[in-house]
Amino acid sequence: MKFDIFIWSLNRNKPHKMEAISPNIFTYDMKATVAFYELLGFKVTMSVPEEGDDLVWAMMVNGAVTMMLQSFESLADDLPEISRTNGGSLLLYIDVKNIKAFYERIKDKVTVLKGLEKTFYGATEFSIKDNNGYVLTFAEHAQA
Repeated sequence: MKFDIFIWSLNRNKPHKMEAISPNIFTYDMKATVAFYELLGFKVTMSVPEEGDDLVWAMMVNGAVTMMLQSFESLADDLPEISRTNGGSLLLYIDVKNIKAFYERIKDKVTVLKGLEKTFYGATEFSIKDNNGYVLTFAEHAQA
């Protein structure tokens, strides 16, 4: 029993190492935005829907750089704190390990916009607002 408490104590105070950040850029014109990033050498690697011209979300990659593009309409009533204005909207999506412990550590110290939840694509996420009003979504993806 003492050993279990010791291990729990070590893990509780362990810093949460950030893993990656993927900007999520909002737009009213997904087709034109995808075309622009393709011009820069980015390739669509995932999208919703998976096929067709009516994309509401796309992940684009060029080398080690990942960008996400999302239509304003796809947000519906989720996260109304995100401005619906071109050029000024930004949601920082940050991968993190041990998300549940990280959430528990900060939830009472920040403005939580969406609590910890499992998404349809297998991630566990939560969203907060920083001191400047920017939205940050932290996510941990299930390991295969």
